Amino acid sequence: MSELATRIARNVAEVRGRIAEAARRAGRDAEEITLVAVTKYVGPDVARALVQAGCRILGESRPGQLLEKAEPLGDLAVDWHMIGHLQRNKVRRILPLVKMVESADSPRLVEAIDRIAAELSIRVPILLEVNVSGESAKHGFAPEEVEPYLEKLAGLGHVEPRGLMCMASLAGGLAAAPRDFAQLRELRDRLRDNCPEGVALDELSMGMSGDFEAAIAEGSTMVRVGTALLSGVLR
Repeated sequence: MSELATRIARNVAEVRGRIAEAARRAGRDAEEITLVAVTKYVGPDVARALVQAGCRILGESRPGQLLEKAEPLGDLAVDWHMIGHLQRNKVRRILPLVKMVESADSPRLVEAIDRIAAELSIRVPILLEVNVSGESAKHGFAPEEVEPYLEKLAGLGHVEPRGLMCMASLAGGLAAAPRDFAQLRELRDRLRDNCPEGVALDELSMGMSGDFEAAIAEGSTMVRVGTALLSGVLR
């Protein structure tokens, strides 16, 4: 095993251990929590090492980088998740490559995904990105916009709404993160039992390298981890 592969495997084991411990503290089963390995800062070689270390789900925040990495990793069983802002003019190229768009951050984007998915004869799982902190630098639905949009969402035939996604506040750090994660969980819990047919809100994608344990404590089912998996690899 190469030095890179050894380092990545060690990091993956450590992160999975932290996920398991955070789940235990929260009285949850670690199997409920999906690890999305973020490849934003690395090339195809490191992404390949992550997959070989057991990270089958890879997350990319930039459409161009996803396109650049998907082909070299085409021989591997990878589920790509789009986790960053997706411009509508990039949707057609991205949809055939991804298993999920976690960052469906506006009605116009959701409806573009639905329209192009119909043209491609595919169905695309999505998460609605919610800007729980209200920061102007972030994309996403305002919390109060989610419920009114669900009926419209239910009428779209080529997207599969699976849940909600958020990022913690840029200000306030780890102290503010639990509040933001709790807000998303409370929104999901309030809406889930009365969702229109065809809309599911089971997934909560929240938590990154610096705060995923706090997210797990608040009910996250998906954590998007990059830096912690790449310790000793990033320069």
